[in-house]
Amino acid sequence: MNYFRPHILSGPELTKSTSPFPAVHILVCSLLLIVNLPMSADTLTATNIISRADQKMRGTTSTSSMSMTVKRPDWQRSISMQTWSKGDSFSLVLITAPPREEGQVFLKRHTNMWNWIPRISRMVKIPPSMMSQSWMGSDFSNNDLLRESSIVTDYEHAKAGVEPVDSFVCWKLKLTPKPQAPVVWTSVHAWIDTSLFVEVKADYFSGDRQLAETMHFSRVRSMDGRMIPTRFTLIPHDKQHHRTVMDIESIDFNVKLDDKFFSKQNARRVHR
Repeated sequence: MNYFRPHILSGPELTKSTSPFPAVHILVCSLLLIVNLPMSADTLTATNIISRADQKMRGTTSTSSMSMTVKRPDWQRSISMQTWSKGDSFSLVLITAPPREEGQVFLKRHTNMWNWIPRISRMVKIPPSMMSQSWMGSDFSNNDLLRESSIVTDYEHAKAGVEPVDSFVCWKLKLTPKPQAPVVWTSVHAWIDTSLFVEVKADYFSGDRQLAETMHFSRVRSMDGRMIPTRFTLIPHDKQHHRTVMDIESIDFNVKLDDKFFSKQNARRVHR
C-alpha cells in the first residue's frame, strides 16, 4: 500500500520561506498530512477486511445478469438468470433459461423465502429446513444463492497471516460462527487480496471439521467501476468431478430499488 510521503523542507528551501515561523509551519503541515494518511494494513482488523470485500461485491443495491453451469462426470447443464438485491434483507432471482425453468422466481424478504413456479401458478414457501439443500440441482445451496446468512454479521473474524493464492497476495482469515448464528459451517477460511480487497478463495468446514467444499473466485475485472471477481467455482470435496461455475455477465451497483420490488406480488409478474 503506497502512502503519500510528506516533503520536509530543509537547507536553502527553509531559508527562503516567507513564514515568520517556518519550522513550526512546516511541522504542523507535516502532522496534518500524517493524520490524514489512509489506514495501514497493520491497523486493519479481520472484520474491516471481510466487511470491505463483502461491500465491494454487494453494494447498497445491485442488479445483474448471470449464468450458472452445473458440471457432472457424465453431463452438464446451464442456467441463465437475472438477479436483484438490496442489502442483506432482500433478494430476487429470475430464471431466464432454459425453457423448462424459465420464469421461476426465488424471493427472499428478511428471513422468509419463496419460490414462484409459473407452470403450476404456485408460490411455495421455502422452510428453514431446506436452506442447506441444493439450489436448482447445483452445488450451491438455497442459502448460498439467497444469502440468508452473512459472513460479516454471523461470524467472528481473525487474521491468520498472509499467503499467496494464484497470482494474488492475500490475507488469510479464519471465520468462526457466532453463537445461535443461522449458519451450516463450523468454520470458514477466506483469502482476500491485500490490494484489491477481493475474495480469492474460501474453504468451508462441516460439523466434523472436515473440509466440505472450496470456492474459487477468478476472472477479476472492472464491472460498473469496481474491480471484482466475475467467476465463482464451487467444488464439493465429497463428490468427485462435481463442480458448479457461476459467471457474472453484467452488474450494476447502487441502483434504485424500493422494498416493494421484493414482494410476492412482484415475484409473480417480474418475468412478464
